[in-house]
Amino acid sequence: MSGTILVLTEEALNSVDVANLASLAEVEPAAFELLVPAETGGNLLVEFLDRLSLLEFAEAFRNLSTDRPGPAEQQREAGRDLAASLRLLHEAGLQARGTVVDGDPVAAVVDAAARTGARQAVVITTPHAVEDTLRTDWANEAQERLHIPVLHLYSGSGFIGDA
Repeated sequence: MSGTILVLTEEALNSVDVANLASLAEVEPAAFELLVPAETGGNLLVEFLDRLSLLEFAEAFRNLSTDRPGPAEQQREAGRDLAASLRLLHEAGLQARGTVVDGDPVAAVVDAAARTGARQAVVITTPHAVEDTLRTDWANEAQERLHIPVLHLYSGSGFIGDA
């Protein structure tokens, strides 16, 4: 392996995400270090506006009226997302390991970059209209704090965010 690529994702990877990551390792082989936050730090109002901007009206109002999971359930869900993602990466023949992250996800990426000597970071999220527009999303924050390239991909697509 010639280096490490860090991957920060807010949900379980899917087959399109894995194919996108595999394409990064085609040119220069790499090991992947996957970070899945237990708590994504989403603001209820911002999430509501994000859903409205995506024309997901029912989901926007459903999120307002449902209880948020507690820390223990968030930890379990992140663990399930991590296990499912690692399984897909390994099935694709990619070398990968990962952890569930507590606290600030971007700080975890910065720490992991220092620990692993990563050559690149990839942030995989769903579109977040408010954060993406105001450049307060994880990818932009990571780009400001890291001295390596940061690629922002939207989950399940080949669309690249502006980082």
